[in-house]
Amino acid sequence: ALVSMIHGLVIHVFWADRYGEPLTEERKNQAGLRHVEQMLNQIMLQDDAPMVESRSLNTQIVGNCRSYSVLLASMLQSKGVPARARCGFGRYFKPDWHEDHWICEYWNAEQSRWVMVDAQLDAFQIQELKIDFDPLDVPRDQFIVGGKAWEACRSGRADPHKHGIFEMRGLWFVRGNLIRDVAALNKIELLPWDSWGWMLKDDSSFRDEELEILDEIAACTFDEVNYLAVRDSYETQDGLRVPSIITSFTPSGALEVDWMLENVV
Repeated sequence: ALVSMIHGLVIHVFWADRYGEPLTEERKNQAGLRHVEQMLNQIMLQDDAPMVESRSLNTQIVGNCRSYSVLLASMLQSKGVPARARCGFGRYFKPDWHEDHWICEYWNAEQSRWVMVDAQLDAFQIQELKIDFDPLDVPRDQFIVGGKAWEACRSGRADPHKHGIFEMRGLWFVRGNLIRDVAALNKIELLPWDSWGWMLKDDSSFRDEELEILDEIAACTFDEVNYLAVRDSYETQDGLRVPSIITSFTPSGALEVDWMLENVV
């Protein structure tokens, strides 16, 4: 019911044309809302009907996969259900390709397991993408968290150049999603184009000990997340920890942003 409600509130920036809803540049910028409070305020600004009422396409806010994921996680958390946004790669968008993507995980107490939910996939997308699994219980071989993708690419079991979005691909991209996922596990879910720390280094400039740290933290983010290790690495490694000022690669160029205050520096 929550996922269905979100479908009535948010339209995906890359799917809007296929729904017959062309977007202005101003509306596309809504996909850059970092905080759930901002999203909810914008939803009500455009249509102040109760949230449970589906909006028309022209009054839905524009988001992306991360928007759907953090909205669902926030709604679940507000009701006491453990939930978290995860950054990684979806295997169900293009054949033989790992698409940059976010999903939501929640703790199913009855089954004693974390369940992956792709809150973006509505009936239209399920049909268009020929999805053959339940989006409310995404198989773990269909969505690959950033750490698993990093481990597979580092070991040679996967091709890093088949991980990314548009023309952006490669091990540097996989590294970025690993670091974003580590931040999300520490309750900081930044935008897909926000970068900091070790994301901004060239592959060739990494020292062996830095790569070993990334390998170790990646292994702690698999299906059974080792929170103590993830938290310890995040707090002690400057390359992982999110600073107050980050670099956001927007269509207008790279901007230095205070992500907590939403101010461009």
